[in-house]
Amino acid sequence: MVDTQSSADAPSRRVGVREVARAAGVSTQTVSRVINDNPGIRAETRQRVLDAMAALDYRVNNAARALGTSRTRTVGIVASDASMYGPAIGIVALESAARAAGLWVTTAYADAGDESSMIAAARHLGAQGVDGIVVVAPHARTLAALGSAGLGVPVIALHGPEAAGAQREAAKMAIGYLAQAGHVRIGHLAGPADWLEAAERANGYIASVAEFGVQSVGTWRGDWSAASGFAAAADIAVAAGAGLSAIFAANDQMALGLIAGLAAAGIDVPGDISVVGVDDNADSAYYRPALSSVRLDVAGEAARCIAELVDVAAAPPAAPMLVVRASVAPPA
Repeated sequence: MVDTQSSADAPSRRVGVREVARAAGVSTQTVSRVINDNPGIRAETRQRVLDAMAALDYRVNNAARALGTSRTRTVGIVASDASMYGPAIGIVALESAARAAGLWVTTAYADAGDESSMIAAARHLGAQGVDGIVVVAPHARTLAALGSAGLGVPVIALHGPEAAGAQREAAKMAIGYLAQAGHVRIGHLAGPADWLEAAERANGYIASVAEFGVQSVGTWRGDWSAASGFAAAADIAVAAGAGLSAIFAANDQMALGLIAGLAAAGIDVPGDISVVGVDDNADSAYYRPALSSVRLDVAGEAARCIAELVDVAAAPPAAPMLVVRASVAPPA
């Protein structure tokens, strides 16, 4: 059967730089300079190119921006543990911030605890000509390995060293809230020891118990998952029998598991133990009880990372914010 669709009905080819250059009577390099806001273009020439772009409904793409410049306007993301809430929302926030800045994003996934896996993922992105790389879910040792791998582009971490102050402040807000409620024997359900976020939240916990004059009863280690919080509940229940009255959990998912594990052991939250988390994830208001949590400005941190890669100024992320719900009560 012969397709009798007329050429008028066929979808038109996307307008490119060559068509704009032809309509404006300039070279493709001149069009590229206009697209990239090169200051060396005469005003009348620039306007002629802009008029041609508007008339042809030309839409700027990164390939055109890269013409005649060493930048592709593409950001690489090395990500791991994307099934977890923190890394997942970090990737979404970075993509949104990059798009708002007129950048493309390409992502490679790796095992955050494996230096060779992370370096291979970063080199894969480097082969695509990215202008810089953001690492999500960074481990201290793998971030150091990436920094010394000779990738040839800037490498920064979401929630890395630049965000350490916010992580410690989140812990301070949680401990201060518990102390204000009357708790003096407080424990910490920490994240994995080699994660930068977990380390800084733990540092904040240690500093804050000293600052508020309360006692650190102990630290239990999880892996960010609800299952690890549930597993820690048995030991925390024993500590509760010895006077522990509150737990600062390093993220909401571990807090969720902890609350369920304590309930299975016959321990009520907040009647017997109060719990505060970090992240204020979308489900925290629907836990039983609804979880008090410290919200971090992930979108603001992502915008800071993108701005740093493209060397522009950006507003600092907002300060952490305590969201009070039903999981904290005065000690029994």
